[in-house]
Amino acid sequence: MKRTLIILKFKDFYIPLRLLGCVLILFFQFPAFAQQTVFRAGASTANISPSLGEGIAGGWMPLPIATHIHDELHARSLVLDDGKVRLVFMVIDNVELPREVFDAAKRLITQETSIPKEHIMMSSTHSHSTTWAGHEINPPEPSLSIPANLRVEYPKPLDNYQRFMVRRMADGVRVALNNLEPARIGWGAGSVPQHVFNRRWKLKTPVNNPFGVSEKVQMNPGIANPNLLEPAGPTDPQVSFLSVQSLKGKPIAIFANYSLHYVGGVPKGHISADYFAVFADRLQELLKADRQDIPFVGIMSNGTEGDTNNIDFRGPVNPYKAPAYAKMKIVANDVAKEVFRVYQTIDYKNWVPLGAAQTEITLDVRRPDVQALAWAEKAMQKEKPDHSMEKVFAERTIQMKEWPEKIDVILQTFKVGDLGIAGIPFEVFAETGLEVKAKSPFEKSFTIGLANGGYGYLPTPEQHQMGGYETWMSVNKVEKEASRKIVTEILKLFNQVK
Repeated sequence: MKRTLIILKFKDFYIPLRLLGCVLILFFQFPAFAQQTVFRAGASTANISPSLGEGIAGGWMPLPIATHIHDELHARSLVLDDGKVRLVFMVIDNVELPREVFDAAKRLITQETSIPKEHIMMSSTHSHSTTWAGHEINPPEPSLSIPANLRVEYPKPLDNYQRFMVRRMADGVRVALNNLEPARIGWGAGSVPQHVFNRRWKLKTPVNNPFGVSEKVQMNPGIANPNLLEPAGPTDPQVSFLSVQSLKGKPIAIFANYSLHYVGGVPKGHISADYFAVFADRLQELLKADRQDIPFVGIMSNGTEGDTNNIDFRGPVNPYKAPAYAKMKIVANDVAKEVFRVYQTIDYKNWVPLGAAQTEITLDVRRPDVQALAWAEKAMQKEKPDHSMEKVFAERTIQMKEWPEKIDVILQTFKVGDLGIAGIPFEVFAETGLEVKAKSPFEKSFTIGLANGGYGYLPTPEQHQMGGYETWMSVNKVEKEASRKIVTEILKLFNQVK
């Protein structure tokens, strides 16, 4: 029996019909074969160090003035690209950026790169030794290269430093895009429990707060205080991270997340990015990734740290007596070593799907009622306050009446393969972060705090009942049920993006 070989001619190419059929089968049954999608990653750092003479955040007014820069502040960016979707992570060395700064930066990035704002997740580290970037610290000048139509005028015009940061944040994303290269990606999690302690303690005998109300819980109650009963909540010792490498194994970036407030131990007047920057530097050393043509970028984001610091109040050692910068180096080194240990066990993938989901929810603001305002006005007139912080919180209570009755906040989730990442614009308590992890539909997940804005602490309703600093009006700015509403929405977004 004779077999006929049919050959089709396309321009100058001759293709046997049987071979064409095989190609078509592969094309329709295996889209990846047809598309040959390539996963890419790029990272960058953009210097956002301020001028000396600016106010340093993290303490009470008046702000201490910056007289020295111990280590430069940065906006650290990581861009992931699966061939269809691009995601941008950015972590800013600042105590708590307002949403208006993030919004302005996202608008500029979208205008210059076409990346949708919903695909850009930005957050602050909450270092307490960075320049303040709230409003009206510097008089605004329309001198920096941000178009007028991108300036955010509510609630205040951006000031000099804020606009400088916005420009550098946008530049950082553009550089990361320039650094995009074929990459492989993996993720993992380790545990560093020795540096996380719940800073809220239940007391044997209640104490009065600045408002004259008796409370069962006290923040930072002092080392070896005999009135201590037990911590008021859990901690999350997990350090989660994702890692991207070139196809030949060259480290491109590691994006980590650890639920620790900040470490401190910084001399007065010093600008520093705290343990977040020390971690990045130490990790680069462990990976032997120094002096690469395209620099390795280590990034540490802050997690659900609203009630967590690195002080064990059971004592007996007093961490406040450590030499300047010593404690943050210890913390950063231990976290970097754990990430490096897990890093060596990662199973990398040459391609994973990316996704993003975002929503805005409306929350009630905790504005003072008639009784609270009456107390505040009376407290401001006292010659001798009953509490050392009474006048501070009386003034803050009066200021809260200027807030709107409701605010809209951004909630955001990213999908990186089987890893889910949430962004919440508050200092989130550890128990809320643990709840999100437990209920997440993803195999692994973590939450970035102070993401896309900063609205103070986010206690759970149960923590509100116990009281303590993080629950006081002006420190906590939104309704007492906010944490529950936020968890519900984050889980909806996780299921949507998955």
